[in-house]
Amino acid sequence: MRRFLKLPFVWMFLFFLVLPYLLPLIKGYTALASEILIYAMFALGFNLLLSYTGLASFGHAAFFGIGAYAMALTQLKLSDDLWLGLLMGMVAAGFFAGIVGAIICRKRGIYFSLLTLAFSQMFFFIAFRWDEVTGGETGLTGLRRPPLRLPGLPAVSLTEPMAFYLFALAVFMVVMILIWRLVHSPFGSVLQSIKQNEVRAKYLGYNTVFYKWVSFTISGIISGLAGAMFLLQQDAVFPTYLNWTESGNVVMVTIMGGGVVNFFGPILGAGIFVILQNAIGAYTEHWLLILGLIFIAIIMVIPEGILGLFKRTKTVQQ
Repeated sequence: MRRFLKLPFVWMFLFFLVLPYLLPLIKGYTALASEILIYAMFALGFNLLLSYTGLASFGHAAFFGIGAYAMALTQLKLSDDLWLGLLMGMVAAGFFAGIVGAIICRKRGIYFSLLTLAFSQMFFFIAFRWDEVTGGETGLTGLRRPPLRLPGLPAVSLTEPMAFYLFALAVFMVVMILIWRLVHSPFGSVLQSIKQNEVRAKYLGYNTVFYKWVSFTISGIISGLAGAMFLLQQDAVFPTYLNWTESGNVVMVTIMGGGVVNFFGPILGAGIFVILQNAIGAYTEHWLLILGLIFIAIIMVIPEGILGLFKRTKTVQQ
């Protein structure tokens, strides 16, 4: 039992289990807790690329939005089955991430980042203009949350905010544990070696382009799943999901929380971002400006992010 309680995932699960009851203390609500989980999932997928592979993507919202659109089109054109919609969101995002990754993973540094931004804006303009499929500027609305169906059990409605939150929590926990296992596997060690020195990793015999492509594709799949979950949260999807501003948000979330030095940094950053967005947005439409100033202040004082402060304190004590 002691060993079990030492696992960070246990405390993470217990915290999120009570989070919907804590948010009303700061004028929050259950749907806000679901949004935190979804953004945290998106940021964890992005952080696999940024902090473990050393690739800075400025266009990761493309796969977030593709996952949302794939989920919506599956519900409208094929079936309203929940699992099929989520699967199609992951497959579509992974497919396009694989194609984009195959084109750009030979590039490094700012060239890689700018190419991700260019592809993201290309997908954004396609979604913005393709009225017959994506709904154009008005997006796809009027969607609903399909019930949760498991073999041998009665269907569970997800229309209630708490029911959807518990489902989002279960998906988030699975994704978080899988990413944790991935980055602490031999595959994850190769990714970190590429981040430290790609040339030396090549000399050791690793096909670094292939490993970067796999990391990029997996990151895209996780982002697509987060996008599909966000669609269920909002019951609609719009082209802005793919815009560069959304890509900037996930970068800010990851760095602000301390994802570059701590696996759980993106989760903290997602919580801070969503809560501040809701709190500041209630008073002014210029919430992004204020949040940007807060982000600048944090990075100037703690370049490693908020969780980097604890690492710095620990180093000083040693």
